[in-house]
Amino acid sequence: MNDKSPKLDISDEMIAERRGGSGKMPEDMPSWMAKTIINIDKFSKVIGNIVCWITIPLMLGMVYEVLARKLFLAPTIWAYDMSRFFYGALFMLGAGYALSKGVHIRADFLYRNFKTKTQGTIDFWLYLLFYFPGLIVFLYMTTGFVQESIMRNERGMDTTWMPIMWPIKSCLWFGIVFLLIQGVSEILKSYYAATKGKWPGEE
Repeated sequence: MNDKSPKLDISDEMIAERRGGSGKMPEDMPSWMAKTIINIDKFSKVIGNIVCWITIPLMLGMVYEVLARKLFLAPTIWAYDMSRFFYGALFMLGAGYALSKGVHIRADFLYRNFKTKTQGTIDFWLYLLFYFPGLIVFLYMTTGFVQESIMRNERGMDTTWMPIMWPIKSCLWFGIVFLLIQGVSEILKSYYAATKGKWPGEE
């Protein structure tokens, strides 16, 4: 059979999966670097496995709200707030794990064609100059927001339920911490790629 259909371009997927997903580090990588990458990636995976369970109460709450609203004309006062809180917690707490898997949105239309050393060099300097400074500033600001929210016993004003706000703001704080931790693994991978011309885990 002569299949002349165009080949599927999986360049972006290959970029997303390059980050040592096998858990095996190259033999020429320093042991301290390999252990750091493996341990951080394992930590992010554990966090991701825990955080994914947030989808269960999120779905149950939404299903209950729809049934109560449509079948019994009895909408809840808490479903709107809980949907935002659960989704926000899922998004922020899982961001570090998403980074470890390379699934954050990227503009790879140029980057994908660069040599591995060039890709590693670009990633290394972007992490060093923008990623870590930006997240550190964000963490500092978020710390103040969380502290103020706890001290004031802040409550949401969007609904009559008026939920306490500090738990969801704390999720933002922890999410930034998880991103900073995973960023250490990513910058080490980028440094290795920039110096060795291959990504950890590549055959």
